[in-house]
Amino acid sequence: MKHDYIDKYSDLNSLIHRLDPRIKIICFVAFILFAIFTRPTSFIAFALYGALIAALFLLSKIPPGFILKRSLVIIPFILMVAIFIPFFKKGEIAGGYSFGTLKLTVTYDGLMILWNILVKAYLCILSMILLITSTKLSDLLKALEKLRFPSVFIMIISFMYRYIFVVQDELMKMRQAKEARTTGGSRWFHVKVIANMIGVLFMRTYERGEDVYLAMCSRGFNGKIKIIDGFQLKMKDFCFMLIIMSILTVIRIFGS
Repeated sequence: MKHDYIDKYSDLNSLIHRLDPRIKIICFVAFILFAIFTRPTSFIAFALYGALIAALFLLSKIPPGFILKRSLVIIPFILMVAIFIPFFKKGEIAGGYSFGTLKLTVTYDGLMILWNILVKAYLCILSMILLITSTKLSDLLKALEKLRFPSVFIMIISFMYRYIFVVQDELMKMRQAKEARTTGGSRWFHVKVIANMIGVLFMRTYERGEDVYLAMCSRGFNGKIKIIDGFQLKMKDFCFMLIIMSILTVIRIFGS
């Protein structure tokens, strides 16, 4: 069965792809921090942040449709958290809505908070998409290890990426078997079957995890990620980091 892997475009030949993964992590984390600590009313700064990330996407040669599709998937989850803030935040009323006996008012302060959450979250999502899409997962995890990230955190990400598709295949096969063997039936019957499928899937996942752990122990795995190519910082990596940090500082000073 086919899956759309996270690092689908990680083999492209571009300036962003050729950068050292450690430099990319540092730069994109800095971008996120600068965006988060920018005041909500600094509209020019947010526009400049957007222009910067758009320029980096152009340099990376990643298809815009792929970026847009990936980024918009997250927006509904953000809206689920923030959409009600304008109705409950106290302040100057911007408008009111009536739904029968229910009356809701929207405040300017609430709208500003909603804007603040949406724009910062979207900028952070775009930066993370660029980082993950332009870097092979093995290189990204090795870079995190070099930067002294917790090894447990790195291993969880590694196993999640490696085996989530295997678990998905198991679920799809079980679903096909269910559809081939059942026709009609009450809603309660289908709910019961799905609950049984989830239980079986959990047991298979647990057993597979035990098998993988024993196989890794028998091969002398010591908790460190090994890759063929080593990392070597070059002058272009330092220049890129200096340019990005300078641009972020200028935006922070003059865009606010």
